Amino acid sequence: MLNRRRFLHSAVLASQCSWLPYSYAADATKLVLLGTQGGPNFSLMRGETASMLVINDQPYLIDCGYGTLRALLQSGMPFLNVGHVFLTHLHDDHNADLPALLGHQWTQGRIKPTRIFGPYGTDQLVQAVNLYNQANTDIRMVDEARSVQPKDLFAGTVIEASAEPVTAFSNDDVKVTAIENAHYPTESKAKIPYRSLAYRFDSKDRSIVFSGDTAYSDNLVKLAHGADVLVCEAIEKEVYRATYEKRVANGAYADNPEGVWNHIIGTHTSTTDAGRMATAAGVKTLVLNHIIPGDIEDSIFIASARKTFQGEIIVGKDQMVL
Repeated sequence: MLNRRRFLHSAVLASQCSWLPYSYAADATKLVLLGTQGGPNFSLMRGETASMLVINDQPYLIDCGYGTLRALLQSGMPFLNVGHVFLTHLHDDHNADLPALLGHQWTQGRIKPTRIFGPYGTDQLVQAVNLYNQANTDIRMVDEARSVQPKDLFAGTVIEASAEPVTAFSNDDVKVTAIENAHYPTESKAKIPYRSLAYRFDSKDRSIVFSGDTAYSDNLVKLAHGADVLVCEAIEKEVYRATYEKRVANGAYADNPEGVWNHIIGTHTSTTDAGRMATAAGVKTLVLNHIIPGDIEDSIFIASARKTFQGEIIVGKDQMVL
């Protein structure tokens, strides 16, 4: 019976990931959706937010929500190869697996630096990750005669949150620019220094923009102007309300359910607004990501986005390759 259950589980997984396996062509930029669930939430269908660009066989990770390490393994990309991580903001559904990724990279013997880019607080976050893994480090430095310290490999770089695109990173294969999006309201930003970013990756063959979490954002439209692909979060707010109430009834958000709901409604992108931004930016393809809720038909999202965008629309799923 146990073997039969394992077989059935494997068969279901294979049917859900029918686009696997695949190879990473050195002459093409590949977009891999590792986790597509809007959060803070995850399920057996979708992991928390994470995407990967593979450019000239090198991976660039955008966000690192819970499940990212396993999703990398499933994608066929060795997690030891990840040398660049770009965090859109510091909510836990976008960085929960960063301690696991960096800790396992060090334990498995990565000796090249891994650079983590993000808004205010990213440098402190990486320092905290190194501290979280300190006991593991101390034990293995003695028992295994390790010679490299995590603090010498893993460091965070803070990107300016600007109303104009700023260069976050560049090499011979890609230029990464960033801009502040509209995830944090003005009244919140007056009380905290934390900010939220969108990123644009321009390689030799493609331009791909990641919205991060955001309400409608003129800055994002500016960043995405003329891009090939906009990977944008999408929430069907009316549909999600019933799901949200069930979660509250089961004990979620017990400290202030309406406060959380107001945040969800006010600081995230509806599917129709995702289409509006894609149209305003003149992008070719809109990929819906950070899906809320994650268990309704694709046709609902597509119908809403089609009201405001006439280009190609793709509803993201975990392990989808574009």
